[in-house]
Amino acid sequence: MADDLRYVVKSVVGEENFIDMTPNRSNNFCCGGGGGFLQSGYQDARRDYGKIKADQILATGAAYCITPCHNCHAQVHDLSEVRHHPWQTTHLWTLICLSMGILGPNEREYLGDDLKDVDVFHPESEA
Repeated sequence: MADDLRYVVKSVVGEENFIDMTPNRSNNFCCGGGGGFLQSGYQDARRDYGKIKADQILATGAAYCITPCHNCHAQVHDLSEVRHHPWQTTHLWTLICLSMGILGPNEREYLGDDLKDVDVFHPESEA
């Protein structure tokens, strides 16, 4: 499954823009937000555990971290905000929709300035 997702991401962002984390696939680190931990109320513990993932993301030097699920997105975004890290956190589906030209103007909150105005789809203005 990991290779299938990498194929999709590379197809959307271009292979030259894909930076993999180390370790990766089945050896990748958890972000620390899953399994209910995101809503558990143990914010400091969650963020401390997430430091492992934050350091892994920082080591890539990537401008974006693409996340597959809501919990990962919320945790990775929080880690970047709290520690003032430079990456943008975006859902995989956001990039897929952007690449298809169907991402609406109200769905761009987590895109960086470099992507916010790319192929804005306005279904309300279509005839």
